[in-house]
Amino acid sequence: MNRLTAAAFVAPLAALALAACQPQAAAPEPADAPAAATPATAEAGAAPMAGQAAPAFTLVDAEGTQRSLADFRGKTVVLEWTNEGCPYVKKHYTGAMQALQREAVADGVVWLTIISSSPGTQGYVEGEAARQWKARTNGASTHLLLDPTGEVGKLYDAKTTPDMRVIDGEGRLVYVGGIDDRPTSKVEDLEGANNHVRAALADMEAGRPVQTAFATPYGCSVKYPETA
Repeated sequence: MNRLTAAAFVAPLAALALAACQPQAAAPEPADAPAAATPATAEAGAAPMAGQAAPAFTLVDAEGTQRSLADFRGKTVVLEWTNEGCPYVKKHYTGAMQALQREAVADGVVWLTIISSSPGTQGYVEGEAARQWKARTNGASTHLLLDPTGEVGKLYDAKTTPDMRVIDGEGRLVYVGGIDDRPTSKVEDLEGANNHVRAALADMEAGRPVQTAFATPYGCSVKYPETA
């Protein structure tokens, strides 16, 4: 795996509410106005942060098979929240996300892509449509998991797409947050960006602590059910 050094990146608490992405038929969100997530805090009793245990879950994948986080105990696991209609996801799926997936999986990492869009919302897909999306985009994740109730997304306090988690072999979260330090939907901003997930995996491979354990995620809001 390529070794990159992640610059320390501690983002301020976001004061704005998450902005919903426009559907594919409409104009995409402005590149300079991503939905930003406020980091969870232990005092608020919110989702676990880096250093804490990753919550257990079981979801059905695009093939109809149940997959549990416990199945991958002892391995490094990456969780990636996605939404095919989100312009920020589209930016990364021009090839950068797939390359990182392949790089990680080749090193023995389990990569779980999760769709938490609820039925009738942007990004929602069922089994066949999910398989077609993965094939169409050349996705290289280990499994594509479906979370239409939003239960797992909320368990992890996933706010945006993309939103990333890295879990070590002991089941601890070692990275939480945005995929990189360029919070735009512009493809050209991929060049020169510090990819926090790649850096975290490189730190783990080298046997050193993850230098950047949190970065504020950016992108489209996860399309949870209103009543979930």
